[in-house]
Amino acid sequence: QVQLVESGGGLVQPGGSLRLSCSASRSFSFYSMGWYRQAPGEQRELVATIQIGGSTNYADSVKGRFTISRDNVNNTVYLQMSSLKPEDTAVYYCIMGGHWGQGTQVTVSS
Repeated sequence: QVQLVESGGGLVQPGGSLRLSCSASRSFSFYSMGWYRQAPGEQRELVATIQIGGSTNYADSVKGRFTISRDNVNNTVYLQMSSLKPEDTAVYYCIMGGHWGQGTQVTVSS
C-alpha cells in the first residue's frame, strides 16, 4: 500500500506559475514517477514523467514550460509550471506505478 498526497494547486492568471508537490508514504526511489492531468470533457493526458535515473519526458503541450523533479530522500516529486495557459486548466494527478494521488485542481484564468 502507498499514499500519494498532492498539494500546490490553485487559481493563477495566464502567464503565471505554480508548483505542485506530491509526497509519498513510502520510498519511491525504485519507481518511475509522473503527473497526469484531465480537463473537463477531455481525455486524460500524461504531462510529465521522471525515471529512476532522473531522465524526464514531457507532453508536447507543456514542453519548455513545465519541469518535473524528484527528491528520493524525502519521497517527494514536483511539477514546476510556468507560463501557464488557460488550456492548462485541469485536475493534476501524481502517479507512482499503478498508484494515483487524489488530484489537485489547477485553474488558469484571467
